[in-house]
Amino acid sequence: MGNCCGAPADPEKRGARRRKKKEKRPNPFSIDYNRGTGPTPTLVVLKNPTGSNIGSRYKLGQELGRGEFGITYLATDTSTGDRFACKSISKKKLRTAVDIEDVRREVEIMRHMPSHPHVVSLKDTYEDDAAVHLVMELCEGGELFDRIVARGHYTERAAAGIMRTIIEVIQECHKNGVMHRDLKPENFLFGNKKENAPLKAIDFGLSVFFRPGECFNEIVGSPYYMAPEVLKRNYGPEVDVWSAGVILYILLCGVPPFWAETEQGVAQAILCSVVDFKREPWPKVSDSAKDLVRHMIEPDPKKRLTAQQVLDHTWLQNASKAPNVNLGETVRARLQQFSGMNKLKKKALRVVAEYLSVEEVADIKEMFDKMDINQDGKLSFEELKLGLHKLGHQISDSDIQILMEAADVNGSGTLEYGEFVAVSIHLRKIGNDEHLHRAFSYFDLNKSGYIEIEELSDSLADDLGPNQEEVINAIIHDVDTDKDGRISYEEFAAMMKAGTDWRKASRQYSRERFSNLSSRLLKDGSLQLISGGR
Repeated sequence: MGNCCGAPADPEKRGARRRKKKEKRPNPFSIDYNRGTGPTPTLVVLKNPTGSNIGSRYKLGQELGRGEFGITYLATDTSTGDRFACKSISKKKLRTAVDIEDVRREVEIMRHMPSHPHVVSLKDTYEDDAAVHLVMELCEGGELFDRIVARGHYTERAAAGIMRTIIEVIQECHKNGVMHRDLKPENFLFGNKKENAPLKAIDFGLSVFFRPGECFNEIVGSPYYMAPEVLKRNYGPEVDVWSAGVILYILLCGVPPFWAETEQGVAQAILCSVVDFKREPWPKVSDSAKDLVRHMIEPDPKKRLTAQQVLDHTWLQNASKAPNVNLGETVRARLQQFSGMNKLKKKALRVVAEYLSVEEVADIKEMFDKMDINQDGKLSFEELKLGLHKLGHQISDSDIQILMEAADVNGSGTLEYGEFVAVSIHLRKIGNDEHLHRAFSYFDLNKSGYIEIEELSDSLADDLGPNQEEVINAIIHDVDTDKDGRISYEEFAAMMKAGTDWRKASRQYSRERFSNLSSRLLKDGSLQLISGGR
């Protein structure tokens, strides 16, 4: 029986005990959970690896790329000289049981998938104390992602050929009980640098085995390619066809169908599922291609085409007869890039404009003066349209309106000289390290060598709307690649030199972040409000 007459516990001591108790509580998802207090055993990830010493057969060379968990190296078979790609996953990065299971499942799925001309094959697996090594077929032709960036988009005929390959991969996956869950352009590589190089799916890190009728609720994948039912946490293999439909839309016009400056905006755009076929170059795209896109990006998974139905569609059946004309221009693509930039980059371009030399800015000033017909020091929509057309840029009214809205930071409905110079710098890619250092210093108010959140808020105070916190968080998330909560000069320069922000962001978004967003939307009723639930 307790001492009912005892003195009440000191609140500070009680709080300390509570904190101590909380600190000692183990994380059930940690790889250290249930290990006891004895010596830490070596973490074992793979079942039946080829061996423990990758150096006994392969020599690892130059770095080919890196992801969230590991680095991909060029691997040469020392006995034959054959070259492969080796994905080395650091065990230090495998912090939870879920991370470990993801790696195991990726290997199991790659072993399970039969040989296919458009799926990268797994050659060997090795595991040592520090890392897991997956030796795979080498693809030297670069990412589909990068070819889209370089071209802006594909002709219909080229897009049809690529889409056929992607759908054949989906069909092969589904036939073997595998749902990919992360189809996007950067997860496809060309076998070599030739124009007709085979395209291959390379990443099964988020793939999962499924049974017919089985429903999944884990939010995985990349936001821009994510089907609405993933956000609703109730989905099946139909999500792969949706992602392929998004890729097809990008192949044909160069931008994603569902875009916003914030992650919440992206989610809501996906849930609304309103696809724009009015903006250039869509009027030039065949009705058959647009019909296929519509039926692949169908919000109801029960009505969405299956992989086989996509392959049977008339547009793919008649791929050799699809138009082989370029659907647009580089200048127009760059204008769209400008409209998609985050507010930090736009502001930085205006700062750079202030430091341009007389020589650098002379022809921009001359162009502005020629366009400014009424000489009032600003460009109206009509003046900008007429001026661009005179320069030989046949840009649609809708794209010019997008440009106006993106560049018109003060909301005046016209472009002032400084705003026009910022656009021109972007179009011409004017800018050197001296310019960038000066622009960085503008934001780095306390001269610490970093742009911190408070400095970002202060510098962009005049450019932010009511969702200020959301925009600032989105900028930090996109630009702060080492995730230390601030922006270094290197990160700032990378942002300024990078291409379209949606493409950069699609590589960097984490599934945890988007999963949290989905939970918030479900909690506040936004999902039901937008989509009617399911």
